[in-house]
Amino acid sequence: MKMNCERCGTRYKSGERHGCFARTPKADDPINHPTHYTSHPSGVEAITVCEWMNFNIGNAMKYIWRAGLKGNARQDLSKAAWYLTREIQRLDKVEGKK
Repeated sequence: MKMNCERCGTRYKSGERHGCFARTPKADDPINHPTHYTSHPSGVEAITVCEWMNFNIGNAMKYIWRAGLKGNARQDLSKAAWYLTREIQRLDKVEGKK
């Protein structure tokens, strides 16, 4: 079954990934697509990239991707650092370093 991308109109097979890089942001949808999710200059939502990563790295990337879009870039980057530190600690445990 073919589907149309909501952003750019490209047709793609259902179940396949469509790497849409359309720069036209969607209208604000506070549940599915809040403005700070769709405001990145690339037009790509963080989840499109982050869902391929583990939890900690994905969350760090999300905060880096959207840094400052809600107003406080320093806080967003601090949250990213917190998740990166947590991932390093997890890897240390897995590798028996701590």
